[in-house]
Amino acid sequence: MENRDLALYPFVSEASEYVKGQGISVESLISSRAFESARTRGKMRVLQSLELDIEKPLPPNSERGKILTELLSYPFARIVVSCIDDSFLIRRYALAEAEAAYNLLTTEEAEFIQEFCIDFNITADIYKNPKNQDKLFDLHFTDYIKLASSLREKEWKLVNRRMDSGYVRITKKDLSRLLQEAIRIRIQNSLPIEVPDEICEECIPYSNEIKKIVEDKKSEFGIGELQEVDSELFPPCITQAIANVRAGVNLAHSMRFALTSFLLKIGMSVDEVVAMFNISPDFDDEKTRYQIEHIAGSSGTTYIPPSCDTMRTYGNCNKPDRMCEYTKNPLNYYYNKRRYKNKMENENENKA
Repeated sequence: MENRDLALYPFVSEASEYVKGQGISVESLISSRAFESARTRGKMRVLQSLELDIEKPLPPNSERGKILTELLSYPFARIVVSCIDDSFLIRRYALAEAEAAYNLLTTEEAEFIQEFCIDFNITADIYKNPKNQDKLFDLHFTDYIKLASSLREKEWKLVNRRMDSGYVRITKKDLSRLLQEAIRIRIQNSLPIEVPDEICEECIPYSNEIKKIVEDKKSEFGIGELQEVDSELFPPCITQAIANVRAGVNLAHSMRFALTSFLLKIGMSVDEVVAMFNISPDFDDEKTRYQIEHIAGSSGTTYIPPSCDTMRTYGNCNKPDRMCEYTKNPLNYYYNKRRYKNKMENENENKA
């Protein structure tokens, strides 16, 4: 890759080797005035990651100094994130870097993406479609399954893909999306790195501002907050799902999503929902937390529970009661029942 490309994709192995070859020590990166712009840019990377909007401000023919600043901002950002050592920030940062890379990859030539895949031990053969001249890729199904396993949409199911002799044929955009997952996993699994205490102390002027915004963002997503939730008001489908979880029964994916989105919307925190699932036979704390935070809105999109019609379609409607007849969504059931309960309590207080 050219140096500019390394700066745009600083998580590839070649970029790391290039930075090492510059002979710049961690101490110099942290304290030297010569690298103040790299530190400022590194802090900005982390702050922008909290909004899932990391800019890639390198136009073609950028001068060497700007390229080096961008390259060095990545290890500095990793140092700051590691010093803060917050699991939410780590996942958010990894996701933002991966999404920024996806946006770039979709604009690259097929040959560049093919070479890019090699760094992730992925073999992607270019297939030229003779009908419309668009270049597609053939990806071995094992690589496809590994990368697509965390994507929820039906389109990513292997059965919904064209496969020939063990290879899945996909577009450049789809391959870029799969590479986004590979990038996210690489960055997330590599953090936090070990940083000496004295280095973290040097980073305090940068990390303190980030810490405050992290806490604000976590509050926005309801992470760590405790809300008053009345389980007596749950609709039958949610009550049954919780009973199944507590009994160690694995929920269908559609019901797990419905339960999670419902509990988050009525005020339960991410920590509380994670704790509820930790009895499941297939419980994985890291994966579960990531999925729940995603539903809570960490990716920029918040989700609501599926409608009652959808619940019935997936076989998730369980023993509907009389109130269900007038309900279109599990959330409506909860809020309607809460309003009725509050009304009755107020009437009883007035009588007393």
